[in-house]
Formats: sequence, C-alpha cells, structure tokens
Amino acid sequence: MGQTLSEPVTTKESSCCQNSKLKVGSSCMQGWRITMEDAHTQILSLPDDPGTAFFGVYDGHGGACIAQYAGAHLHNSIVRRPEYKAGNIPEALRKGFLDLDNKMLSDEGLRDELAGSTAIAVLIKGSKLYCVSIMQANVGDSRAVACIAGHVEPLSQDHKPNNEDECQRILAAGGYVEFNRVNGNLALSRALGDFNFKKNDKKSAEEQMVTAYPDVEIRDITTEWEFIVIACDGIWDVMTNEEVVEFVRMRVGTGMEPEDICQDLMMRCLAPDCQMGGLGCDNMTVVIVCFLHEMPYSRLCDHCAKPVPLTETGLLQ
Repeated sequence: MGQTLSEPVTTKESSCCQNSKLKVGSSCMQGWRITMEDAHTQILSLPDDPGTAFFGVYDGHGGACIAQYAGAHLHNSIVRRPEYKAGNIPEALRKGFLDLDNKMLSDEGLRDELAGSTAIAVLIKGSKLYCVSIMQANVGDSRAVACIAGHVEPLSQDHKPNNEDECQRILAAGGYVEFNRVNGNLALSRALGDFNFKKNDKKSAEEQMVTAYPDVEIRDITTEWEFIVIACDGIWDVMTNEEVVEFVRMRVGTGMEPEDICQDLMMRCLAPDCQMGGLGCDNMTVVIVCFLHEMPYSRLCDHCAKPVPLTETGLLQ
C-alpha cells in the first residue's frame, strides 16, 4: 500500500447524466492516500458514434498521468479503429487499448513515466454490452458487475501474474514472477503505461511482460438488467460483488440518485483509520449505470422485485 495521510480527504467529485435509456452517477474520493491517482469517464453518447455509451474507471499507480490520459482519450482510440467502423467491436476494443498505449509510448511527456494504470471500461451499443479490462492483482481488483433481476453477474476477470497464461507470457518475454509480482516488483501483469516492462524489441505489444492487451466480455442486455457498477479496488477490497450489488439495489429501490449512492458506497468502504492492512485506505472511484428500459428512473416493487415506474413528478404510480 502507498503512503497515507494522517486524516482522509473525503471531499467528493460527483456527476450525473441521463437519457431515455440510462441514468448514470459517478463519484470519486482521494481518501487516505497522499494523492488522487484514479480517473474515470462517463459518456452517454460518443461523438463519433451517437447513441453508443462509454464508461471507464482507471486506477493509476506511481502517479496519475497515465490514468488521466486514458480517461481523456481511450474511447476515441477505440471508435476510430477501422474494426469499429466495420462492426467488429471486440477487436476494435483490443486494438484501441494497444493503440493508446503505443501513442503514450511515443509521447515525449509520457514515454519516460514510471507510472501505469489499470483500466475497466464498458461500451453499450444497442442491446450489446462490451466490458473490456486490464486489471491489477491486489486483494480486490478493479472490476464491473451487473445486477440482473436481483442476481450478480460479474463482467470482468482478474489478471494476476501467477495465473498460468500470464506467467508463461512474462517468462517468454524475459521476466519472472516472484511474490506474485512481475520481476518481484509490479503487482499486475496487464496495464497501460509501465513502459519499463515493455522493452523487449523481439516481442509484440501483446507479448510483453506487462501488456495493454485486454480481455473483452460480451453480454446481451435484456429488460431484466437493472444496473451495473464499475469501481476501482478501493471498493472491492472491502466489499464482495454480492455486498456491493445489495447495497446499491436497496438504494436504487428507494429512488435514490445514483451519484448519491456512489458517495454512500465510498463512505461505507472508507476505513476509520489505516490500521487494517490498507483495506479502505485507497483512492475510490465508482460509476453506477442504471437501465431505464424506456421508463423513468424507478424503484423496485417490495413484493415482486420488478421495477415500478415513477411519474414525471417523481411520485410512485
């Protein structure tokens, strides 16, 4: 765990947006850490593909610059790929991550940075959801989960250096895994940035010790989809998938605004002190995406757990 303050910074930066299909809230908090190294993105309609939504959480390490750059540019890197224009969204996502990483490596202001960032992003196009991730190997890992008819659906996988496939790639690129860390140092095997681990000129970008090549999960969105939660490991270190979904669902059911739920969730995870092995002492970022399914933001029926529409005045029908 990184250095911590004597008192946490609990000032929150929150925002919200909504269209006919989605209502989104986000919030981030520095917490006990010396600096804020997270970044996030919430876009209801991409400029180059109107009607397609994009959300991302970027958990920086060693500094905030890579995370901030990714938050500002990753979505553009994806939608401008020829594969995206041809309708091959999964390949555009994979190549878009690599393009962004290569662009940062070519940038004089970023190429020598020792910092890096994990990334978890969700792209919603029509009734398809694409979750793309490169994540770290701490206790909880950044991740995305969906609540579907009250049930938890993980949308991402954790990448750990001691996973067999990850370890084989690291060894083939000239590295090693010690104490579950790449070269005994970096506690993740896929990341944006971390260019010191991407210097094998005989290997492609996908084959480096640490790669920006992501996993892509694809889901079909149905009317049973209630919301998704995208958050950094400051949340998942403290609460399980099930606990987070239950926490959010109860508050969605009362009509609470998603950005307010994000704030409550972060405060629930914030440690009272830093004597708990670092749990609850990290930066925290949460994005909650609620599916409206052609009706206003709603609560859940106490009897059948199905959405109950709200009228335009916000009163229950």
